[in-house]
Amino acid sequence: MTDRVVLAYSGGLDTSVAIGWLGDQTGAEIIAVALDLGQGGEDMEVVRQRALACGAVESVVVDARQEFAEEYCLPAIRSNALYMDRYPLVSALSRPLIVKHLVEAARYHGASVVSHGCTGKGNDQVRFEVGSKALAPDLAVIAPVRDYAWTREKAIVYAEEHSLPIDVTKKSPYSIDQNVWGRAVETGFLEDIWNGPIEELYSYTQDPAQPRDADEVVIGFEAGTPVAIDGNSVTVLQAIEQLNARGGAQGVGRLDIVEDRLVGIKSREVYEAPGAMVLIAAHHELENVTVERELARYKRGVDQRWGELAYDGLWFSPLKRALDAFVDTSQQHVTGQIRMTLHAGSAVVTGRRSLASLYDFNLATYDEGDSFDQSHAKGFIELFGMSSTLANKRDKKLAGEQGS
Repeated sequence: MTDRVVLAYSGGLDTSVAIGWLGDQTGAEIIAVALDLGQGGEDMEVVRQRALACGAVESVVVDARQEFAEEYCLPAIRSNALYMDRYPLVSALSRPLIVKHLVEAARYHGASVVSHGCTGKGNDQVRFEVGSKALAPDLAVIAPVRDYAWTREKAIVYAEEHSLPIDVTKKSPYSIDQNVWGRAVETGFLEDIWNGPIEELYSYTQDPAQPRDADEVVIGFEAGTPVAIDGNSVTVLQAIEQLNARGGAQGVGRLDIVEDRLVGIKSREVYEAPGAMVLIAAHHELENVTVERELARYKRGVDQRWGELAYDGLWFSPLKRALDAFVDTSQQHVTGQIRMTLHAGSAVVTGRRSLASLYDFNLATYDEGDSFDQSHAKGFIELFGMSSTLANKRDKKLAGEQGS
């Protein structure tokens, strides 16, 4: 039986060339698997047909938009996941889902190898291969660009020599990855970190400096899950899509970051993630209202570690599963509404409302009706600071004895 290779297929030059090239090198039949993650662009049927025209024996397109939103983006919202406190994991969240479908396709089609188009310099190679080994350790992995020094120039020559049905003349100076959660842009003139981004880089967001009226939005959550926009019920996918549109129209969600890659180098990335940034900000604020102080303090560390694990490609790790369980428990009371004003590149919270709120007006007010007994504060301060006071007395005593 002829061996088979399952290729993560994007429809672009590199993965289109990889179909024939992998077949030539391995003698295997190539199965192309493409996922619709809400990235827009070409019609997915066009992508599917291109893979067949480039020599794939099977071409599979999976509509994974709902799955991506509910099983990958939603956990990121509930974990307030921002790598280095800024990056909402635009590419990182999609990779384990792609890996899952690659492995499923490999099992269904009897393949022994999976393949991806990542370079040896980025994070995605780790995400694809660590994920694959976690789900199917028996599958081998081939990465043509990395393992065989496959360059764009070689890919263009191969495409021309084999008359592949792909336009090799269009050359963007940028490397772009996008899905419904956001858009990532790198390389080109951005590699000089003194160069500022230019407006043509952006497609998910409008120029925040342009004059426009502000947009007020109310986002409803149940147990940490966005369920309504301005009182209208939505799925998680619809919430992201609607806030991409409304936040993007206000220039919300533009990020310019020099981030620490897993492989040890620093990389300059420009991101657009309007829906992600609005939802995470709203969710975090609702947690401030509904989550008890000690749980909230501890969860901040969990959120950071969760984001690092997702970024590092350890989505299927035991620690990630354990942190998921913790986050799920923490969301029990994160139900209510957050009002935000979207304007001039910012998403500002202006109102909070929840039946599970821990905010007590009568305890918080300084006006008439104050129910907080301030006489308790003096004794509390004495006890709270006692250990520090005793330690400082000791230190002063020892310093005096040593000086005498």
